[in-house]
Amino acid sequence: MSRLEEILEYNEKFVSENEYEQYVTSKNPKKKMAILSCMDARLTELLPKAMNIKNGDAKIIKDAGATVMHPFGGVTRSIIVAIYEFGAEDVFVVGHHGCGMSNLDTKSIVNKMIERGIDKETISMLNNAGIDVEGWLHGFESVEDSIRESVRAIKNHPLIPKDIRVHGLIMDSETGKIDIVINGDEVH
Repeated sequence: MSRLEEILEYNEKFVSENEYEQYVTSKNPKKKMAILSCMDARLTELLPKAMNIKNGDAKIIKDAGATVMHPFGGVTRSIIVAIYEFGAEDVFVVGHHGCGMSNLDTKSIVNKMIERGIDKETISMLNNAGIDVEGWLHGFESVEDSIRESVRAIKNHPLIPKDIRVHGLIMDSETGKIDIVINGDEVH
């Protein structure tokens, strides 16, 4: 059975047995918050549990390394929509120890692309067009510094209102313990 078939089979049972009912909620986050979190699979259930977030409490945005890479990219767009359309008042940038984006070997990723059929010419063409593929894939050396940079990018964005609290947190991806990097309540 393929992964898709497995999902669809499970989903049919999930719907027919009304298991979805426990998750019914509004599209507006009850706790008026948006969370930018890493896409790390270990955080899928751990992060909401460790932060006491239930279905419908927050807008959760997942991105490799919980980073704001571009001021007008998808992450920032999602945060802006969460604020203006869904009433978010706090934004939490939550990185974690042991993040795969820390000291990422981008040369290795490019080599894997080539091994999987991406032409070297395509990568060369992108590099010649001003897109440094390895630089674009690069993560960060320090999770704490990356969190600070993302908080700064959000807080200083020209479309983010000044009354939005932007917090930077770092989580232990095994225990769920959260430490403060930037307390957005104190920055106001």
